[in-house]
Amino acid sequence: MGTKNGAAKGGYGFGAFQGVFTPSILTIIGVVMYLRFGWMLGNVGLATSLLIVTMGSSITLLTGLSISALATNMRVKGGGAYFILSRSLGLEAGAALGIPLALSQTVCVSFYVAGFAEAFVNSGIPSLSSLDPRIVGLATLAVLALVSSLSADIALKSQYFIMLAIGASLVSFFLGKAPGDLPVPEASAVPPVLDFWTVFAVFFPAVTGILSGLGMSGDLKDPGRAIPKGTIAAVLVGYAIYMAVPIALRFMVADDALLRTDTMILQKCARWQTPILLGVWAATLSSAIGSFLVAPRVLQALSRDRLLPGFFAHGFGRADDPRLAAAVCFSVAALGIWLGDINAIAPVLTLFNLSTYGLLNFCAAVEEAMANPSWRPTFRVKPFFSFLGFAGCLSAMFMISPGWTFVALFCEGAIYWLVKRRALRAQWGDIRTGLFAELVRHALPHLADTRHAERNWRPNLLVFAQLPVQDKRLPELAGGISGGRCLATIASVLPAGFRGAEREQEVRDAVSRMIDRIGLKANVKLVEARDDWSGMSELVRAYGFGPIVPNTVMLGAPVESARAQFAEFSKLVSGMHRNMLVLGNPGAERKENGVVDIWWRGGGANGGFMLALALLLKRSGYCEERLRVNMIVGGRTREEAESELAKYMKGVRIEAQTRVIEDEGKPFTEIIRERSDDAKLSLIGLRAPREDEPVASYGDYFSLLSDALSGVPQPIFVLAAENIDFRRIFE
Repeated sequence: MGTKNGAAKGGYGFGAFQGVFTPSILTIIGVVMYLRFGWMLGNVGLATSLLIVTMGSSITLLTGLSISALATNMRVKGGGAYFILSRSLGLEAGAALGIPLALSQTVCVSFYVAGFAEAFVNSGIPSLSSLDPRIVGLATLAVLALVSSLSADIALKSQYFIMLAIGASLVSFFLGKAPGDLPVPEASAVPPVLDFWTVFAVFFPAVTGILSGLGMSGDLKDPGRAIPKGTIAAVLVGYAIYMAVPIALRFMVADDALLRTDTMILQKCARWQTPILLGVWAATLSSAIGSFLVAPRVLQALSRDRLLPGFFAHGFGRADDPRLAAAVCFSVAALGIWLGDINAIAPVLTLFNLSTYGLLNFCAAVEEAMANPSWRPTFRVKPFFSFLGFAGCLSAMFMISPGWTFVALFCEGAIYWLVKRRALRAQWGDIRTGLFAELVRHALPHLADTRHAERNWRPNLLVFAQLPVQDKRLPELAGGISGGRCLATIASVLPAGFRGAEREQEVRDAVSRMIDRIGLKANVKLVEARDDWSGMSELVRAYGFGPIVPNTVMLGAPVESARAQFAEFSKLVSGMHRNMLVLGNPGAERKENGVVDIWWRGGGANGGFMLALALLLKRSGYCEERLRVNMIVGGRTREEAESELAKYMKGVRIEAQTRVIEDEGKPFTEIIRERSDDAKLSLIGLRAPREDEPVASYGDYFSLLSDALSGVPQPIFVLAAENIDFRRIFE
């Protein structure tokens, strides 16, 4: 992945100040400070304004700490936040955040440049007022794009002049005093006082600028040192300025109505007004430059991971400048400036940044909590603080706009799903496997100490498939029962002395491909043994981990010569309180659209188990036709049988047809053959071996039963031996 000579290109080699601090602080110190701090103070007062600044800056600081931990644990290359997230949570999550992030940074350029053009034209300077803001915006964008695309070094050095202009504006403001003779606004012109969260939502974007520094990761000499130093310094300096401005402004202006009305109050309080005007211009330009530097580099990194067309990946010059990606960003930004009406999507752009912040916090928290050997950052952060940052980002998203939060999450989820469908294989590991393992590790002790409730019951399938797996009926049935919501293992027995690990892996891969083709989500387990039955018995005894053991064993009907081995195996399964499903040999053509027959004699555990299996088969789509519960009258009156069946079916709340059948002196096997000829499959109860029953006796019982039902399209013999009351599943 990457360009032909990408390996030889190492970026500009910026340090912490030029590469991280400068773009971060100049994106943080923006137009919100100049145009909205007075408005914030007039709405919520000084103490609450300082609280809002502290809350917003705290979320950014916590995110900066998490970014620092992540950056010092890996060699961060181009792409910034995308690179970290894709290497931590996988390509899918990286793309889900990286693509919206690149788009939001690109469109933010449109906002910043359009804001500069409007402020430039409306500055009150006569020679400027006649200009078209869109033409000014496009010209400004062209200059910024040319400088940023040809050399990030020149672009970042130009920000020193912008920083100087912002510094001069702050000096002018802090040396200022209360403005005299300002007209008192009429009561009708004063907007109503807004609540805390509304004001917080307006302020919070002012502290979301640290992605600009992180986005330069591929051009840093030592990202592991530069990112922590530059990011944290930018957040702290920004916090100090944001705390000082409202305090100074409150001493200068006491009238809240005036503060809520006049957005240029900072300029009117300043010692010299021109530096404030230059500061507003500089703030918009610095934010635009920061975003324009980040967006093409994210596109370049996405392309090098094969998530976007390859031409984005190409870099130019010694520093690998992404000029083709920058050209696309320029086109999108220019379109936004020309159309002008892009305010409708402004909230979702901020939320893309916030969701990126949140996941960066989440990754750092999970990595620190899992403490894998691979996690060795030189900058350590307690997981509590990273989780707090994650919660703060999520809360801020909903405070800013619940509706747009769902839109942003939906867009990211859609991208995740599309990338997942492409089934791209990354060349690196991520934390997902470790996270799943950690969840299992925490869950296992609780499962071991908790009584298993029937309402949570699901089959954990151990399916024995004879090699080579040519008959797919058993795996398909397992897939129908599982439906992707149950644990399943396809197990096969290899002959003793099988030819080495490499050959065993070939067999495992062949079985995996087969179950993938039929859509079964299952593990594959192979065991060596002297014969199939001893290998199967060994797996029933030993397979599992802690409390997670198969509760349902599935196998095909044994051949006549294996009657005794089957009986021994059945006694083992029943004695270990595992359920058993035996797929009989079809005696007639199976009806693809036939009913699912359940044959129940009343009482016992088999009835509830068969109903649960039938319900799972229907829900998974394996059997889409109706269920039919059959009861043979046997040694009771028809009225008693009908009453028992009606009462039971009313309690289980399952839609199914019922039939009570008189035996008329016929063996029940004959009745099943006659009445299940239209079934797709028939679930037939199998009695458990008695404790003192000879092996030969139980073998004969099953053989006679199987032979007698040879005319049934697809019989499945069901033995419920688990230590639960299956009837309580349906209570």
